[in-house]
Amino acid sequence: MDVRRRVGLNVKRFRQERGLSQEALAFEARLHRTYVSGVERGVRNPTVTVLEGIATALGVPSARLLDETAEPGRASSN
Repeated sequence: MDVRRRVGLNVKRFRQERGLSQEALAFEARLHRTYVSGVERGVRNPTVTVLEGIATALGVPSARLLDETAEPGRASSN
């Protein structure tokens, strides 16, 4: 899986688990909502500084945004 897609899926999962809208996450991370949307869709290539800000806003270590995750609708290979 492309790393941008992996990061996007993780950002979206953590955001939804915390009950945040894209707008609320963007506010906390000091980003524009459309930028957060692009990250979640895997079309943005955020810098490590941006990833750190998103991770901080989500309350997770930044490395968790790079965790391998199964794509929705696909079985895990484990």
